[in-house]
Amino acid sequence: MRIRVGLRRRVFAVMCLLAGMCAGVAARAQQPEEVDLSAKQRILPAVGPGLRAVRQGADGRLYILASPSPGLVVVDTKGKQILSINEMPTAADSATASHSLIAFGEDCDVDAEGKIYVADRGANLIRVFSGDGTPLHSFPVKNPVSLAALPEEEIAVATLREPHLVMVFDKSGQEVREFGDPEPISERADLNRFLNIGQLGTDAQGHLYYAFGYLPEPTVRQYDHLGYAGQDIQYTAIDALPTAVAMRKEIERQEQKTKEPFFRRVLTGLGVDHSNGEVWIALNNNLLHFDAAGNRRATYKIYNPQGARLDANTILIQKDQLIIGSDPLGLYLFDRPDKKNTK
Repeated sequence: MRIRVGLRRRVFAVMCLLAGMCAGVAARAQQPEEVDLSAKQRILPAVGPGLRAVRQGADGRLYILASPSPGLVVVDTKGKQILSINEMPTAADSATASHSLIAFGEDCDVDAEGKIYVADRGANLIRVFSGDGTPLHSFPVKNPVSLAALPEEEIAVATLREPHLVMVFDKSGQEVREFGDPEPISERADLNRFLNIGQLGTDAQGHLYYAFGYLPEPTVRQYDHLGYAGQDIQYTAIDALPTAVAMRKEIERQEQKTKEPFFRRVLTGLGVDHSNGEVWIALNNNLLHFDAAGNRRATYKIYNPQGARLDANTILIQKDQLIIGSDPLGLYLFDRPDKKNTK
């Protein structure tokens, strides 16, 4: 006998609730303490609405993408803008090199040699630029939503619709492999693929991290650069259960409709410590820190210097600081709370 998907979900939710109630006291005792974390200051105040990504090159430069304006902005280690690759026309006598070459950027990254990659969803292209902003080439990818530079000049791309989670292209733009099967959350194919949309990150060991934006239980999956899956980092504490149950109810509701799926993100931001593979994720204004083994080390509520909550959508992990971005509030600098007691 075939059990309906909705019934399975209700049984699952009840089982989770009962298990959580039975283990609630012990779980709360073992969970890391939740701490408020306030930003030191806002940086690059010209960047705000449309903020998509912040990355850092090997030379310390910051690469910030905001769509539709100002596009991709590059600043040096002192915070001075040295390059812009724009989505809107700029004055011909601009003090910095400017190029109106991006239709609508969703994500960006920079490789060890300083080449810049932009996922241009408005043009269905991956655009490649030299370190000074000169266009090198582009190649077609339908609906790219995230990308990450890999070793050996390869680029990993996540999309909206492709059968696998990740496509990998070589330096000439030829697809060399794809990997990652979507999680079976819904029996409706288009809705299930939407629920598996994710963000990409990397570490110095060449691992690729795929953060599922819409799974009921926030999940980050680690792959090696060839596509072999490693561990899953998943947040399943008792306080995450109400969100997971509500998300499953919304999935069941939308399964009954024929409209394009639309959900609010559960996991809104991903940051990977490049040096050691520790993972930081944002669930709106909740910031969770996991060690390389997948153990949750801390949970923070994040705020700007004026006390307003920050719903993070991009996270950059630096040695002693965090740069956290929120659309439309902009970019904010935080001291790394895990480093305070080690100095």
